[in-house]
Amino acid sequence: MKVVLSTCERLADGDVDDAPLVGALADLGVHASYSVWDGPDAGEAAAAADLVVLRTPWDYPEKLDAFLPWVDSLPALANPAPVVRWNADKAYLVDLASDGVAVVPTALATAGFADWPRDVEFVVKPTVGSGSRGALRIAPNDVATAERHLAELAAPALVQPYQSGVDSAGETALVFFAGRYSHAFTKGAMLTEDAVYDETGLYVLERLGPSTPPPAYRRLAEDVLDAATDRCGLRRSELLYARVDLIPGPGGAPLLLELELVEPSLGFRQADAGAPLRFASAVRAALAG
Repeated sequence: MKVVLSTCERLADGDVDDAPLVGALADLGVHASYSVWDGPDAGEAAAAADLVVLRTPWDYPEKLDAFLPWVDSLPALANPAPVVRWNADKAYLVDLASDGVAVVPTALATAGFADWPRDVEFVVKPTVGSGSRGALRIAPNDVATAERHLAELAAPALVQPYQSGVDSAGETALVFFAGRYSHAFTKGAMLTEDAVYDETGLYVLERLGPSTPPPAYRRLAEDVLDAATDRCGLRRSELLYARVDLIPGPGGAPLLLELELVEPSLGFRQADAGAPLRFASAVRAALAG
């Protein structure tokens, strides 16, 4: 059995967080290798694989017009192509809010948008993006900066009131394999004045740590997966991986910040030693099923 772990040119050998995966898969008789999704040998590698798993194609937001057709062309992809198409655009947050999920209040903005939050800090970020690229934290009532940033993005954007609880508590990322909870980790607040990008420029360097999320966080994460798979017409087991990013809202109750189903970092370095083995077992089950 052969699996391609899809990546980008700037991370041709994958991200260090995923380092245990090739060995964990080999232990189960699965040969895994990295392939740059838009590299010269990508087609040949995908054709020879039983499954392509999106891991670190973190340049896709700037190449979306090529990435989505490539995703559609693959006969066996995790997560499935329709899920990738839906989740690649953060407008999915509006969908999930309409399904009753507790989401950070979110509005979609295009040129001429006028319903800016007042008297509170807010965030404007592109609907297609990763690693906090293009996200800007804006002071209360600073509509001029918001309008300027929206024009610079030259695309639809999300507008959200900034949730100040993240400054002290950070984000909690809950990770699932084949629909089952695996582990969680925390991420420090990212939209800060001292934010620094990694050497590739693909993402903001994060302050990470292990986490044991409280029951309310677990419940919301389960609700998020149920709503997403129902909307996509899937069973939860058909999602090879999922990461649910939650932050505290007013009063401390968790809110969904993002649901990562395309190419999330899975926090293996913050997890127990069994996490890569659980991922490998989920891949093996996907190959068998």
